[in-house]
Amino acid sequence: MTDSPLAPLAVREQFMIEPDLGAGNFLEYAVKANPNRTLPFLYSHSTDHRGEVVLRGHSLVEVAALRDRYAKWYWANGVRPGEPVGIVVAEGMEPLIHFLALSALGAIPAMINDAMRPDVLVRYLNFVGVVGVVADDTTRIASAYRADPQNRPRFLALSYEVAAFDAESASLPEVYPYRHAPDDVVALIHSSGTTGTPKSTMLSHRSFWDGKQPRMVRFPAEPYDKLMCLMPHTHAGGLSYFLTATLLGLPMVAMADWRRKVVEPVMEAFQPTMLASFPRSFVELATGELPVKGAAKVHSWFNTGDSAHYGHIRRLVTLGERPAGLIKAWLLPEDRADEAAVPGSQFIDGLGSTEMGMALFGGITTPETPRNDRCVGKAQQAVEKAAVLDDDGNEVPDGTVGLLAVKTPSRTPGYWKNPRLTSSFELAGYWLTGDVARRDAEGNFYHLDRTVDVIDTMAGPVYSLTLEEVLLADCAEIVRDCSVVGVPAAEGGQRPIAVVQLQTGATDWTSEAILEKANKELSAVGLATLGAVKIAVKPEDFPLGPTGKVLKRELRTRYATLFANGASTR
Repeated sequence: MTDSPLAPLAVREQFMIEPDLGAGNFLEYAVKANPNRTLPFLYSHSTDHRGEVVLRGHSLVEVAALRDRYAKWYWANGVRPGEPVGIVVAEGMEPLIHFLALSALGAIPAMINDAMRPDVLVRYLNFVGVVGVVADDTTRIASAYRADPQNRPRFLALSYEVAAFDAESASLPEVYPYRHAPDDVVALIHSSGTTGTPKSTMLSHRSFWDGKQPRMVRFPAEPYDKLMCLMPHTHAGGLSYFLTATLLGLPMVAMADWRRKVVEPVMEAFQPTMLASFPRSFVELATGELPVKGAAKVHSWFNTGDSAHYGHIRRLVTLGERPAGLIKAWLLPEDRADEAAVPGSQFIDGLGSTEMGMALFGGITTPETPRNDRCVGKAQQAVEKAAVLDDDGNEVPDGTVGLLAVKTPSRTPGYWKNPRLTSSFELAGYWLTGDVARRDAEGNFYHLDRTVDVIDTMAGPVYSLTLEEVLLADCAEIVRDCSVVGVPAAEGGQRPIAVVQLQTGATDWTSEAILEKANKELSAVGLATLGAVKIAVKPEDFPLGPTGKVLKRELRTRYATLFANGASTR
């Protein structure tokens, strides 16, 4: 035994070849195999009456006991294998315990971000067909079902009721934990759902584990390592990092909030060596005075979902320190070199999605890395083949823009109750990621845009992310964050506009002055110029979805008539 909860290397290597291990039973394997199972590894955070951060650690054994108690409540309330249950619980450790409890019963947790709009939430619950709902606040859900009692699930329960359950006299099924088949669905993860009913992506027992096996030896995991996960744990990204940390025995704090005012004090208390997030938190951490104290020991930043912007990355990698051999160890299976630390950290920009099962592309930036806009590196080991395709499924030549596609065992089985939607993302044996990209002659991929966000101008397609890259990197003294969208132009087609949030010291800049500065920088690198700039003054001017992603669809609607009949762009 040691004072570190980290699983020994031999244990981690065995996990890589276990035929039955998967997303539905990884905790069971970790508890049985890790000799350090009684040491705390999963941390929750709170604030005491003095405003000080309090961290509470939970061991593998304690997490398993919590899981079993919650599972007894679900079993007593009639939840059985294969039944979906809605989980509408605030981010942090709690949704993870509900996920584990339902998985251990063979049920299917429908993980729902509690920031989802109430009317959209109820439509989604009805679409999934949940047999019950556990939520921090059932009021908004119950009122909707009173108006529609035919669709009311069997139970609506407060999360407090589950956590306070006296499980001493309750029982579990005779076979427990549930024995999953490889294709069993273990979770449903929703899309943003800002218009209509959100898509519901299925995660399966085997596919959500496929591709993560190499992390057992390649993921930075030394006795001094600690992970801070800012990703929502109702999202596949948060579940993925939790699965990895559990099997590794890697100390991890499950954040309940992604905003900097909450994150930075926890960083200072926890002193992570790694931080994983969507771009939303990196924008905040890279803006203004850098979090030097909280990031003092950070050697790696992990981004997934949408790729991050160089303007933010270049500031973050000046923080912390890293072992000299760290980059080689991340790319290759050799042990990390035991060398003196060097200043600065590395940023692993992983392009992935719930549908892909994990980040399948990853570019590494350090303070020494030259700028290479929109490069997300090469396809990771989990990818059997990555390609850029035309609309007919043919590979296009290197340097040509097309549809990013992958062949990988980690991909989703598809969308819940929607085979037609599933088939729309399948082409020539590939899964279409929903992104527009190009590949260079060295096999590096460049993420240019989401397919739905490409701006169709009269002069040809314009890729919004490439324009955003320039605004954030080359207008950094003005622009804190931005979103570029296409809106109808009077002459036909679309014109790109930028909605920008200003840096604290840039409030004297007018939209006309920013437009002139931005277009000068865009022209200098041969990119399309903007038709207008709009300054986001209030939070509603820069709308974010439940996971913190800018809602470009809302911006397109808001400014749809901006250029109509010669209307002013101010």
